[in-house]
Amino acid sequence: MSFVQDAPVLANQYTDDRVLRSWLERNLPQPIRAAIEPDLDELGAHAARAWRDARERSPATPTLTRHDAWGERVDRIELTPAWRDGPARAARYGLVAAGHESRHGAHARSDQFARVYLQHVASEFFTCPLAMSDGAASALEASGNRSLVERVVPRLLSRDPATLWLSGQWMTETSGGSDVSRTETVARQEAGRWRLYGRKWFTSAIHADMALTLARPGGAGDGSAALALFHVETRDARGRWNGLRIERLKDKLGTRELPTAEIRLDAALAEPVAGLDHGVRAIAPMLNVTRVWNAVCALATMRRAIALAVDYAHRRTAFGVKLVDQPLHRATLAAMQAEFEAAFAFVFFVTGLLGRVETGVASDDERALLRLATPLAKLWTGKLAVEITSEACEAFGGAGYIENTGLPLLLRDAQVYPIWEGTTNVLALDALRVVLERGLDAPARALDAGREPAGMHNEAATTALAAARAWLDRHAGDRAALEAGARGFALTLARAIAATLLARHAEWAMRTTNDPRPRAALGLFVAHGLIRLAESAPDDALLLADRYD
Repeated sequence: MSFVQDAPVLANQYTDDRVLRSWLERNLPQPIRAAIEPDLDELGAHAARAWRDARERSPATPTLTRHDAWGERVDRIELTPAWRDGPARAARYGLVAAGHESRHGAHARSDQFARVYLQHVASEFFTCPLAMSDGAASALEASGNRSLVERVVPRLLSRDPATLWLSGQWMTETSGGSDVSRTETVARQEAGRWRLYGRKWFTSAIHADMALTLARPGGAGDGSAALALFHVETRDARGRWNGLRIERLKDKLGTRELPTAEIRLDAALAEPVAGLDHGVRAIAPMLNVTRVWNAVCALATMRRAIALAVDYAHRRTAFGVKLVDQPLHRATLAAMQAEFEAAFAFVFFVTGLLGRVETGVASDDERALLRLATPLAKLWTGKLAVEITSEACEAFGGAGYIENTGLPLLLRDAQVYPIWEGTTNVLALDALRVVLERGLDAPARALDAGREPAGMHNEAATTALAAARAWLDRHAGDRAALEAGARGFALTLARAIAATLLARHAEWAMRTTNDPRPRAALGLFVAHGLIRLAESAPDDALLLADRYD
């Protein structure tokens, strides 16, 4: 009989995740861990089952039916099985609610994002509308609009699937993606009610119950400051679309289970969230929250890719030796794990920082650190997720290129992380702007406040931060040079912060559990280099060699 290769198998993704369990042990009080562990265990078991089941069926995608049998326009969307199950699972495990509940105080966000981390890949990106729902709740709570808060936020945070609402976030238009100042959607007041007219080019989770969207009130001026933030409920009291027509579902590289649509707004009834201007400022709390979700979900994808590659390395033999016993293959897997562990330390530090800020116990320095760390975590993990999933596909050889192994799906889906909620360049410029406006002293003090003895690798982080400061000084006053090097500057800051945080965890792990693995991960991560600074601007001649009319 011919040889048949064993497929990789996932164990319970909570009990099998040393990095998550170690971080929770260090950072969450024991009573909180005991309270949440049954849910985490169930989510970890579900993640393993969902992977096994996914291998045994063809991937599903949502479908759009524009007209019924009699020709009436209905724009009906049929969701995939995982998406039909999504609201019940989100409500059952409090994937949004847990981050806003007071019972765990400042640890609520870490509790929530541990759940999200375990559920994300199994959810088939149902985490996308959950992220937007979480962000919408935060934006509404910050708006001061008590009527909307009292009516809408309890639904967004509901633990009952019958009352749970999902939110969308309609920002992207063909005239401008990240440049929302070019928004063309218009808000008109008609018979005392606001109605929206325009086209939104990229609206994820269009089946959601509501959305927050930007529009320009009639007569308002140009630019982003004249935009207002509006709350839109997608259907009317009879269940019909609220002045909304779905032009098409997007055919995307990845996240294909996620129904992303191009829509036309024609007299869609809407309500201003916080006045009739400065809508970008009003939606900022939503963007900050969804960027943290993006980073956590990128971590989850990295973890899944590494878990599969490691398990396969124990099953696959090449040249008479298991892959895991091949020195170069083992080194490749270890390099992936080291980058992941550093990213995990950074991202879950941010989740804890977010909880401290939201519950009012953070210092001013911690608030400054969160403002800088959020775009840094999102931009770095977005790029890293693509790198690690690509490496994982390669670790399987030809099998990594075969669709029904599920591995190409991980790689395609990973590409959304650097794009959604701000590209790498947009976020790098955001981080640069924060540093130029507020400096690095306050974030550095906040980071230093939790310092424990961390050995020689902390020196590498200190050196990298010093190099970043020196780079800023060298290019002070040269805006073009600063912007040209913003990506390298941001990545240097991210890696330096991550090294600092991983060093602290490594020292704790050795001291409390005699576990050398975090220290080994730290050594590899630092050896990969922390500094990514561009010392000179690129030569514009590279871009001018060919001209196109």
